[in-house]
Amino acid sequence: MFDIIPVKGGINAPQGFYADGVSAGLKPPLADGTPALDVAFLYSEDALKPFTLFTSNAFQAAPIIHFKQFVQDKESNFVLINTKNANAMTGQKGVQDVCDILSALTQKFPFIQNPIMSSTGVIGQYLPKDKIIASFNAFEIQKRDENAHARAADAIRTTDAFSKEIALRVQLDNGESFCIGAMAKGAGMIQPALATMLCFITTDALVPQNEGDRILRECAKTSFNAISVDGDMSTNDSVFLFANGRSGAYNEAAFTEALKMIMHKLATDMVRDGEGATKLVAFEVCGARDEAQAVCAAKALSNSLLVKTAIYGGDPNWGRIASTIGASGVECNEESLKIAFDSVVVFDKGQICFDEEREAKAAAIMEQESFRITCDLGKGNGRFVAYGCDLGYNYVKINADYRS
Repeated sequence: MFDIIPVKGGINAPQGFYADGVSAGLKPPLADGTPALDVAFLYSEDALKPFTLFTSNAFQAAPIIHFKQFVQDKESNFVLINTKNANAMTGQKGVQDVCDILSALTQKFPFIQNPIMSSTGVIGQYLPKDKIIASFNAFEIQKRDENAHARAADAIRTTDAFSKEIALRVQLDNGESFCIGAMAKGAGMIQPALATMLCFITTDALVPQNEGDRILRECAKTSFNAISVDGDMSTNDSVFLFANGRSGAYNEAAFTEALKMIMHKLATDMVRDGEGATKLVAFEVCGARDEAQAVCAAKALSNSLLVKTAIYGGDPNWGRIASTIGASGVECNEESLKIAFDSVVVFDKGQICFDEEREAKAAAIMEQESFRITCDLGKGNGRFVAYGCDLGYNYVKINADYRS
């Protein structure tokens, strides 16, 4: 048995990790003239081989290419993160820019080993190397500061309306305990495949090297791989998990459960923060022929523009839901399909239940900040829950002038 307890400290909660955020002048100043935080770092006192997940987009950004060429399978103790510039579609120059920046970093801080770079922002622009390198003068890498984790989580934001971070302590029944902390960013261009926008996870649990990747992928399946804001996949999607083992404690079931909680919270925060979003919706598909078909139908619903705009308008238009399922290619028919908004059933195995009373109840449910749409296909035992949001005017406004 074990207990999972929320704690303060975000990504810095586990022993041996330091993260902070500074201003490099990449973002415009805040409304009050204060420089915006736009460069963050994560430092580990122990050099580690991180467990990783990356985008399956064929055009992977230069920082991911650099990691795979120069750092993968090596021990690292540092991650440098910049916003406003994705350093994607920048060719060999983009990779060389990463090399130049990280070379300057290790010259200034010789104790840094095999640093990793992670970037997010506009695609198709070269990095402002001089600004990023100049920001190193503000780094206080080994300073303990109770607000540093919040600055780091703030610094990695782009269009995010709020920071995304969490920390948990896992208390095992043998008296041992370990912590997991994390921060992430993401609000648009979200339809991950094996990853999310950017996510950094630290833990002092003694995670076996041969288990970390498997557990990370398992937890991503129902969190980062189950969300969609707009159906677009980034070139930079990355998840890094650093485990230093300093607590000396580990329990596979407890660690997996806590990591699932961490990643699910961050993933649903991204959907909740979807650019211009006002509602978080869980699309549950059950009774599918198998899990693969449940995944297919649930993700079709979370990506459907017609469904998303109906949610924005608070319109319980169940016909759009049925149509989307039918177009998804899964095995289904009217006689076995059941659709419900939370507990309000609007279509039941060929019978339309959508009278004035139920329409009013369904519309009231859709006024909530979060709710569930359940579709039982009646074909088998396959089940999957995808998470999505509404799509409104603000999404268009944000993305119409994203580069400005």
